[in-house]
Amino acid sequence: MNFTKSIGMLLLAIYLILVGINTLTAIPALGMVAGILALLAGIFILIGK
Repeated sequence: MNFTKSIGMLLLAIYLILVGINTLTAIPALGMVAGILALLAGIFILIGK
C-alpha cells in the first residue's frame, strides 16, 4: 500500500473517513473532531505540505 506524503491529503482522507463514520453512527463528538481535521487539511493543502 502506498500512502501519500502530503500531510494535507492525509488529513483530508482521515476527515472523510470520520465524516463517513459520523453519518452512519451519528456520534456528535466526531463532528467537532471532523471539523478540526477539515480546517487543518485545508490549511496544509493550501500551503502545499
